[in-house]
Amino acid sequence: MKSRYDVVIIGGAVVGSAVAYYLAANPDFDGTVLIVEKDTSFCKSSTALSVSSIRTQFSNPINVRISQYGAEVIRNFGEMMEVDGQRPDLNFHPGGYLFLARDPRQVRVLQENHAVQKSCGADVVLWSRDQLAETFPHLNVEDIALASYGRSGEGWFDNTGLMQGFRSKARALGAELVRDEVVAISRTGDHVTGVTLASGTEIAAGTVVNASGPRAALTARMAGLDIPVEPRKRTLFVFDCASTPQGTATVNQGRLPLMIDPTGVFCRPEGKYFLSGSVPDPDPAVDWDDFDPRYDEFEEVIWPALAERSPQFEAIKVVNQWAGHYAFNTLDHNLIVGPHPEVKNFIFANGFSGHGLQQGPATGRGVSELITYGGFRSLDMSQLGYERVVENKPFLEQAII
Repeated sequence: MKSRYDVVIIGGAVVGSAVAYYLAANPDFDGTVLIVEKDTSFCKSSTALSVSSIRTQFSNPINVRISQYGAEVIRNFGEMMEVDGQRPDLNFHPGGYLFLARDPRQVRVLQENHAVQKSCGADVVLWSRDQLAETFPHLNVEDIALASYGRSGEGWFDNTGLMQGFRSKARALGAELVRDEVVAISRTGDHVTGVTLASGTEIAAGTVVNASGPRAALTARMAGLDIPVEPRKRTLFVFDCASTPQGTATVNQGRLPLMIDPTGVFCRPEGKYFLSGSVPDPDPAVDWDDFDPRYDEFEEVIWPALAERSPQFEAIKVVNQWAGHYAFNTLDHNLIVGPHPEVKNFIFANGFSGHGLQQGPATGRGVSELITYGGFRSLDMSQLGYERVVENKPFLEQAII
């Protein structure tokens, strides 16, 4: 390791690796890049423990466009990330998202969101109860008033493949990675000047990027700054189905979509199994190292909702479960990207609230542009800047799962 880097990125999962790649791949950036990652197995990272999917069905135009770019990257990922003739395959499944609404408030939200999505060119349709029943005849739709379905640009893919592809290409282009932990950030007035690692190494830095996921607030505090991000636990369950509805759907080659029930329970195919989860109620912040699954959620919340939605889901059995963390932005559930207004060489890329994997490509590109040019060039993400935290002006995203 050198004693100084132009950019030090704290966190090497998908967001940190994407920042490193876009910097290293930009011919206008000729600086040095170091990723500091405490656990290079990434076994407890939000990236590795996520549902690993992408959608365009958001309530804000900027989030729709961020995911549209993410889908473009996924489509071209093999060519973009080729190293020594090897092209990573993300095994993308274009299953789409299916949002179901049953009460007037949910219907209104779907309609308002749909107008936003269509204005951005998203391939999303609204279905009546009859249209939904015709397309997915195994579903019980008696209580459904409206459905929203993403016909393209949505689906699921290899989560660790995305992260590893970015990181491998970044390193091939000259970025460096060290397995260590940042334990202190040096700051002089309105500038951060470097980081101290757990190994005792001190590294000077021109710019520091906070890409530390659910631990974002801990990283910010080292620089004397605050960010409204905390870890929220999400438990995912993989289950087997005695009488699978997998072959009854009539779109996307018979595959079921990622279905979001009005109860908040979601479910999607995962090979011959299904992956499911829900939003906990209550949903408190948890300890940074608390990864114990909430086993009762399946019996008490998920199974009843799915069994009511389809008779094929009455006889199901859990075969695996795990818990991961959302880097939850308590202000408005939206990512925070950009410099601190007073400490301008400390850049946030945090608070994705469950969307970091799909928003990683656009965030990495945006942060690299901020560092290289001093502003966004490809996609203006200034609405998602830190200034709204200072002003306490939420930029709410309604479509949160």
